[in-house]
This record gives sequence, structure tokens and C-alpha cells, in this order.
Amino acid sequence: MPNPTAATRPGGGTGAPCVMLVPGDPLTPTGGFTYDRHLLDALRARGRAVELLRLDGDWPWPGEATRAAARAAFAALPDGACVIADGLAFGALHAEVAPHAHRLRWLGLVHHPLHLETGLDAAQARRLREQETQALRHVRQVVAVSATTAREVADLGVPPARIAVVEPGNHPPPPLPRPATAGGVQLLCVATLTPRKDHALLLRALSGLSELDWTLHCVGSVERDRACASELIASTASGPLAGRVVWHGELIDAALHARYAAADVFLLASRYEGFGMVINEALLRGLPVVASRAGALAHTVPAAAGLLPPAGDEAAWREALAQVITDAALRDRLAEGARQAARRLPSWAEQAARFDAVIEAVMGAPA
Repeated sequence: MPNPTAATRPGGGTGAPCVMLVPGDPLTPTGGFTYDRHLLDALRARGRAVELLRLDGDWPWPGEATRAAARAAFAALPDGACVIADGLAFGALHAEVAPHAHRLRWLGLVHHPLHLETGLDAAQARRLREQETQALRHVRQVVAVSATTAREVADLGVPPARIAVVEPGNHPPPPLPRPATAGGVQLLCVATLTPRKDHALLLRALSGLSELDWTLHCVGSVERDRACASELIASTASGPLAGRVVWHGELIDAALHARYAAADVFLLASRYEGFGMVINEALLRGLPVVASRAGALAHTVPAAAGLLPPAGDEAAWREALAQVITDAALRDRLAEGARQAARRLPSWAEQAARFDAVIEAVMGAPA
């Protein structure tokens, strides 16, 4: 269901030099919102004055009430303000952005091009691509969260010279002891229950491995696509997956940390990812990874830390899962590769410095 439409005006008044447009509650536990939230905190820690501009709505399909709130919010911003605009909202607001294209300094933040969402029909994908292409014509600069996303943005007509890549930063997780578990190898998937995350493939692949000793734990919201979530959960109520899959719903903070601590292997079967921040979460905890070779995952999963079967390939996924479940030595090697990779991950302070340099360029460029 759409959220009630609301716009929160920046608290810095008419002199606020920089605002971040966020499409909803910044505490929403998804990769995009997590990036926005940590970036905002890290920029402020550097001394950059950034105020939050929140627009609630049914993104990326905003209704008229949401559009009206956006028009009012944009009109209230002072001339020359830099607007860091999350692409989930920005890509759907071409008509609202256009009147302020020269007055405001738009900095697009693209996590995932809208038209690449799994489950769209051809007309929806075409409409989203056209809208995002039009909106991106008004940006002074785009920040993409991965080189893969940068290429997708360039395909939408943005000159490469106006695209910067700032990957997510990272916070060390709290050290937790591994709890006692039953059910053999503990598999963990942290992903919203939507078609793009392709839990269905994961379940089909595992249904052919019922003779092996494993338990799958799925963490992720069941609210964003209730039909998809209901179908997935129902598919594990009987048959070879009965009693083998635990649906935890959305977990945050200590509950999520505990679930990572109890895992032996991390899984992500997505059809596409603009980055896939949960991969870094798994690496930081020294977990072997099995993820689809799709979108940015082909580059964000180090070869020494994981297996990368093709997206949508049930046979290849079943083979990879069988390997990682039955071969403890393989899990140990991949876990060591994950720990080594984690040591090379940048902090949020480092990534905020990179992002801040882009803001400086946007603020210093002529109108």
C-alpha cells in the first residue's frame, strides 16, 4: 500500500546549502536507504551541512499528492542549493524537477536504474526508462554506487564525464560469538521478498538437495510485495522444503547481527543488483558467499570469497549449493577469502570524502 504522502522541509532554512532528497523513511532497512542514511551521517561528521528532504509516496509510481508535495518542497528550496536526489524518487519526478533545472544544483544518486527492476512489463519498463532519462538531463553530476551502475547511467544518455562512482562505505560489525545451532549447515539470505531477489530460484535449487543437512534462514520484508512473499512462504509449507526454511521477516540491529553470527554461508540469488550491500556485510563477518553473477555482483563478490553461478540457472545454483554445503574445506577457504577481502573495504569516512568532493564540484560549477 502507498505510504501517506508527506514532505519534510529542510530544517536549515532558506540558507541551507545542501539537501538530500530521500524517497521515504531513511530508516527503511534496504540497501539504498542504508547507503543514504550512512552517507548523510558521514557527510555531517565531515562538517558538510546537509539537511534531509523526505518525500513519502508509492515509489517509483508517485501519485498526484506526492507530486504536489514535491513541487512545493522544490519551490521552497533557495536558489543555488545542491540537491542530492536519490534516484528512486528523482527518476520519477522529471516534470517536477524541470522547472528548477537551472535554479537548483541537482546531484543524482543512482543505486539501481528504475527500468531494470524485475517483474515490470514492457510498457512499465519503457515508461520508467523514459522518465529517468528525462530527469537525468537536469543533473549537474551523477553519483553511481558501482561501476556497473555507472555504465547503466551512461546508457541513459549521461556523459561519462558527469558520472562519478562512490561505492558504499562500511562499518565493522559487532563481534558476536557463534551461537549453538541445529540443522547442519546454516544458510542465510538477507533480501526483501520481491521477484528481483529470486528466492524462488534458490528454493527450487535447494529442493533438489533435501538429502543434505542444511537449514535456510531468509531475512527480509514481506510487505513490499505481499503477493510474491505469500507465494514464496506457501511453497515451503509442504514437500521437500517443509521444515527446512525459516522466514524471519525484517530484522534490524541486534537481531540481524545475531542472524549473521549464526550463519555458515551467505546466499543472494538476485537477477540484478546495482551493488548489493549485503555482500559486504557478509564479507565483514567472514562468510562464504554464493551469489548470482548478475549486475554488480560479478565484481562485488571476490573470487576468493564466493561462488558465482549465473542468475536464473537452477542447475548451476544447485551444483554450487551442493559444493558449499558438503565441502567444509571449501567453506573454510572461502571464509578466509572473505576475511581478506573485508580488510580492503573502504570506511564510510573515506567514501564520504569522495562524495564530498563531488558536492564541491557541483557547488563550485557555474550555473
